[in-house]
Amino acid sequence: MGVEGCTKCIKYLLFVFNFVFWLAGGIILGVGLWIRHDSQTSLILQSSLQDRSAPNTFYIGIYILIAVGAVMMFVGFLGCYGAIQESQCLLGTFFTCLVILFACEVAAGIWGFVNKDQIAKDIKLFYDEAVIQSKDKDETKAQKAAAVVKTFQETLNCCDITSTAIFGSKADCSIKDAVLLKSCHDQIEDLFSGKLYLVGIVAVVVAVIMIFEMILSMVLCCGIRNSSVY
Repeated sequence: MGVEGCTKCIKYLLFVFNFVFWLAGGIILGVGLWIRHDSQTSLILQSSLQDRSAPNTFYIGIYILIAVGAVMMFVGFLGCYGAIQESQCLLGTFFTCLVILFACEVAAGIWGFVNKDQIAKDIKLFYDEAVIQSKDKDETKAQKAAAVVKTFQETLNCCDITSTAIFGSKADCSIKDAVLLKSCHDQIEDLFSGKLYLVGIVAVVVAVIMIFEMILSMVLCCGIRNSSVY
């Protein structure tokens, strides 16, 4: 026996919310893949000096984002199917998955908030180290470091006073228009902070949707249980 009245409205409302949740999962997955393969971040984070590579803390957060997007798409489909089939078992599984996913999102949010400044700081330190190593007496080491500095400058369209010792004047910093150049430190800050804020906004929207879905799934489960009794 199917649900009737108000419970039936909740059933379709839950289906709509789950469809939106599924779409949100797809968007998060797409954003994660876009940031992971974005030319600016990829060129910078794939740089390496002779003794170490660029910090990968940022990539850890992006891999978490991609995994969350994929799981959200699965959970969203499960919720849609469970709502249409009026299955207490599927809805119960869906609710459990939502709680776990919500807890993971909160944990990831806390991790991201704690590390948001550290990510840009680590990249800045890596850039500064490349600038220093580019002046090394070891010609091979200096050339590799100079290549890293050049990658940063060309990718971010920046040039610092400290790096003029490598390339001469600002006009020779791998960039043609020296007038428009900005500090590499500022550009690094803008690049990574901007992407983290985008991720944060998406996470807040998804969290609100998840709370509504948990409430609706509980109400629908109670409605299905009551209708089966009668």
